[in-house]
Amino acid sequence: MMAVVYNMVLTLLQPCALALIVCRGFRDHGYWRNLPQRFGFGDFLSAPVIWVHAVSVGEVQAAAGLIRALRAQHPDSPLVLTTTTATGAARAQALFGDTVELRFLPFDTRANVRRFLARVRPRLAVFIEKELWPNLLRECGAQGVAVVLASATISMRSLRRYQQLVGVFGETLREHTTVAAQSEIDAARFCELGVPSARVQVVGNLKFDISLPAEVTAAGTALRTELGWQQRCVLVAGSTYAAEEAALLEVQQRLGAANIDFALVLAPRHPPRFASVADSLRSRGTAFLARSAMASVAALPAAALPATDVLLLDSLGDLLTAYAAADLAFVGGSLVRDVGGHNLIEPAALAVATLTGPHGYNSADIVAALRKEGALAVVDDVDTLASTVAALATDAGERRRRGELGQRFVTANRGALQRLLDLVTPLS
Repeated sequence: MMAVVYNMVLTLLQPCALALIVCRGFRDHGYWRNLPQRFGFGDFLSAPVIWVHAVSVGEVQAAAGLIRALRAQHPDSPLVLTTTTATGAARAQALFGDTVELRFLPFDTRANVRRFLARVRPRLAVFIEKELWPNLLRECGAQGVAVVLASATISMRSLRRYQQLVGVFGETLREHTTVAAQSEIDAARFCELGVPSARVQVVGNLKFDISLPAEVTAAGTALRTELGWQQRCVLVAGSTYAAEEAALLEVQQRLGAANIDFALVLAPRHPPRFASVADSLRSRGTAFLARSAMASVAALPAAALPATDVLLLDSLGDLLTAYAAADLAFVGGSLVRDVGGHNLIEPAALAVATLTGPHGYNSADIVAALRKEGALAVVDDVDTLASTVAALATDAGERRRRGELGQRFVTANRGALQRLLDLVTPLS
């Protein structure tokens, strides 16, 4: 009965989902590309493939090591990578080029999923972190496709929601699914959802196995030099939302009034917001520079360079370089509700003292562990953000100490990729 209701609801909602994609396309034309793929269309592939799904930028980045390892292990097998967002697709294209077949995940109706599977013909499906689509799982099971939930995590709220739908895809969980969980808590929740405990293992979080480019530190130093920020305390705010940007700009203003000088890098979470953030900075009278304009600014003589207090990171793929330029990092999606916080591991891996807000429930275990290590400050509002930034901006030794503790924590937790490969290899 639940399957019938779910499919009726999905069929009714599909036009709304399409309309949403089309509307997003007015801000980001990437959503208009390959629109038929949202309905399962695409070229028929000639051989059974390995399929990896990573919903957006963070998951694509986390999956990079796994994808490269699978390509090396199976050079003659096509590898399909699906994403849901246009930004995820753009990041995948930048990372992998033509070495993978890149597609959008179809809307989760039976017809769309069956079209997709008929064209892709996967022998193995690897879903990164949080994606559990009932019809997709059900049809994978019906067609005998082995499913691996990699670096898998599930919140209590999501668990309750999936339990209501388990009648749609429970057989796939019981018969065809292997779970490589991030933590013991996640493992227990997947068992509660119906995956046999014998096929659930804790492998850790793939994001700990981040591969830092060899040149990233030098690139960060070069960025500071280009901006003339060598002597300033630089705070990089990654994956931010409007309320967080307003709070950070207020903190900069407060600290400036107290003669504490720090420069700010804003990296909005969603590229369609780049223009509106720039407009907001102009309306405030903030001296800012857009990353996309730096090439033209570099051509100016030094005396003509504009005084800049804020760098707007209006580009994809530059956040790691910005963190490498930072004295402090703030990880966004955490001062606002209903987001759950974003990736704390990237700045920690670069030994950057890090702050985040109180709503980091997406990675509650990492938040707790980094706080226990003394590497992470959790700030509740603009006042505690201001006081914490003020204290750290004037204490280079404490910044360095916290950064080193965070980097040590990341190093100690590496190894998830190899443990995941040990699970995936026999299935592929």
